[in-house]
Parts: sequence; structure tokens; C-alpha cells
Amino acid sequence: MTSQAHITDVRVVREATIKYALEDQKYRFISTTMIDTNSPQGTASRAAALDSMQSFVPRMGRHYTNWRNYDRGPNQHRDVSMLSPYIRRRLITEKEVIAAALQEHGPKNAEKFIQEVFWRCYFKGWLERRPQIWTAYVNGLNADLLDLAENPAMREKVQAAECGTTGLECFDGWSQELVNTGYLHNHARMWFASIWIFTFGLPWRLGADFFFRYLLDGDPASNTCSWRWVAGLHTRGKTYEAQAWNISKFTEDRFSPCTSDLQTDLQSLEYQEPHGLPDVMPLRSVTQPDWTVPTAIILTEDDCSLEDVDFATDNICAAAKLTTSHLRSPRDVSEAVATFEAAALCDAARRLKVKQNVETLRADVPTNVVNWVASTGARQVVMPYVPTGPLDDWMTETRFLLQQRGIEIAEHRRDWDALVWPHATAGFFKVKKKIPEILYKSGLL
Repeated sequence: MTSQAHITDVRVVREATIKYALEDQKYRFISTTMIDTNSPQGTASRAAALDSMQSFVPRMGRHYTNWRNYDRGPNQHRDVSMLSPYIRRRLITEKEVIAAALQEHGPKNAEKFIQEVFWRCYFKGWLERRPQIWTAYVNGLNADLLDLAENPAMREKVQAAECGTTGLECFDGWSQELVNTGYLHNHARMWFASIWIFTFGLPWRLGADFFFRYLLDGDPASNTCSWRWVAGLHTRGKTYEAQAWNISKFTEDRFSPCTSDLQTDLQSLEYQEPHGLPDVMPLRSVTQPDWTVPTAIILTEDDCSLEDVDFATDNICAAAKLTTSHLRSPRDVSEAVATFEAAALCDAARRLKVKQNVETLRADVPTNVVNWVASTGARQVVMPYVPTGPLDDWMTETRFLLQQRGIEIAEHRRDWDALVWPHATAGFFKVKKKIPEILYKSGLL
């Protein structure tokens, strides 16, 4: 458990950030945008996720291998699955998607697609093993926001980058696509992050925060680690360079920047972390449910398929959905993200095999949720595993307050995570080597 000193440290800095940087409306650069309901991510439900997966199954093999790097622009991303908003909330799981690819194409032809799915699993496991990196990101972001409040020149540059008015056509196009659709092609995300950091010289955490506030598939591990990777912090000293020829080729000349438009002599940001990466930590232990005691079920967007759990007990006394998207940032989070989360939770609640009505809670003041649990008579809360990230930060105090009232928290952590995360201690290659073994142990091979 995180120390009480750490809780206080994060809260004080956050409150200072909100007070001095966010009260002034001129610091809120972008209005929230609703997602296009005609897009593949328009409906946040398991049925929609399964339909989208089945539609893409024929392209999970050689087609994906050959064409996955092409960014064709808004509503034209036919060569990538765009399943990530569903997978992030486990409306469908990594295991289900990989199983579909294997069944249709076999392990050889589906190899590249499977590896890309494993990148998300790897990043989640990596951050679980180094939660100090998330704490450093949160504290660093709060410091960056305070600096932004006091630096008009930097504030103007960040505003132009987030509004897509920098004058660099490709970058502005991606910024506007992100805000308007809640999605960016993975290749575009890397180009965007590289230009943000190295061409425009903007703080990387502010860029990561921009993504996290608008991406429908925004995940604290994948987002934070990907930005660190581009900056040369994840694989120490190895940066990602956005190159003009590469952008032109893989956008099929939709964008054709000049080489002189982009920074080409990249200096890793590893100097910002002179002590290197923190030591790998053991995975956090999980308390298993005790179905003999009165239990409250709490659903979160971290796993919207809890019907997999056997709730064959008469001791469930209440159930609730916990909305958490607003925790992603001290700044305003896209309305589209919150709407997608709410729809996913409603769908999860409809599929939950309990007799009770599922109430709606919000992760704001922890005592509000604690009081609700206590009012139900529950002696135990069962919920999906809470990975390292903003909800885990919020849960630190909540766990403490629940325990003071004699209420334990039991979490459902999937066997799939238990197979992957122990190997996520270094670079991706270590997990990549284990993919055949993981697929075998999970019953997919």
C-alpha cells in the first residue's frame, strides 16, 4: 500500500495545481467533443465489440502484417482493428481477440497481430512492476501545469499544439483528429509525440496528458510508457524520430512535411532521470473473495466483463458502477471519454448476474463511496483488479477508510495477466520470447 506521506504529497500538489493553474478559463484550451456515433467506437458494448472483432478477423493475418503501418486518416483506418477502446475496458479481452486471430490465420500468419496485442499487456505489466514511474509522472505533470500557469510563452505553444494551429500540417491534422474522434493511428501517435517533444520542445508529460484526456482507449500504462519510449526514457537513450519520408510514405502523401520542418538531431530526455529506472517490484498481492460474507460488487471500466466471475451466492447485498474517467487528469477530460465509459459500465451492469439494481457512484470524495458501502451492510467489496494508475491512487485512501470500518476489498485479477505480467520486467523482447509459452498455458495453442 502507498504510504500516507505519499497520499498527502500527491493531494497537496494536485490541489495547488487546480487552484493556481486551472481556475482561469484561458488555460483550458480545448472544448470537449462528442464522438462520432457512426465510427466503429460509437457504441460501448460487448455486442458492438464482438461485431467489430468479427468484421476485422479476415484482416488479422497477412493483411495486417503488410498494411498496419499506414495511417489513412479519420474514419479510413481499415487496416488496423480499432478494437483498443473495447480491449482497454475488457468488453472483449486480449485472449478472445488472439483466439480469433489464431483460429482464422494460425500462429505464423497472425504473429504480428498477436505481438501488437501483447504490447498493451506488456506495458500494463511493466507499470505494475514499476509503479514508482506512475507516481513520478503524476508529480511531474502537476509541476508542469504549475510552470505552464506562470509561463505565457509556453502556454501559447501548448495551446497551439492542442488546438492544431501550429502551422505544421501533419501535426495539426493529428491533433484535430484526436480531439474530434478520440482516436489516432498508432504510427501517428509516435510521430505526434516525437514532434511534440523534439521539434516543438514541449514537456512530454503535457503531451501524454493531452492524449490521456482524449483517447477513448487511453490507458495509464500504455500511454505513459509509450510517451516515455519516444522520449528515450523507457529504453534508456533510445528515442523515436519522426522523419519526413516516413510520414509521407505511410500517409500515402496525405501529409508531406519537409525534412527541415522536423528536428533531426534528437537528444534523449534520460538526463531528466539521472538515477535511471527504479528497481522492479513484486506484483501486488490480491485478496480473493470470501463469498460467505455480505458483499458489495463495484464495477469499473478496468474490466467490464465480470459476468465471467461466479457470483453464485446469496450474500451479495448491493452493486454499483464507479465512474472514474475524470481522474485521468487535473484538467478537463473529454466528454466523449466519459460518455464511452458510462455506456461501457451500463452494458457491464446489464450483463452482471446479480439480483440487485446497479447504482451509479463517482470516484470523487472517498468517504462518499465508503459511506455507501457501509450503508449496504457489506463486509466486503468485490471489484475488478485496479491496475497502477489514477484509480489506484484514489483507491489508496478508499482502501484505508474501508478497512477502518472492517470492510475488505477483494479483486478479480485475470489469469491472463498472471501469465504475462511476471515477464514484463525489462524490454518487450523478454515478453515476446514468452508468447508461445503463454499461449500454450492459456489453452490457445
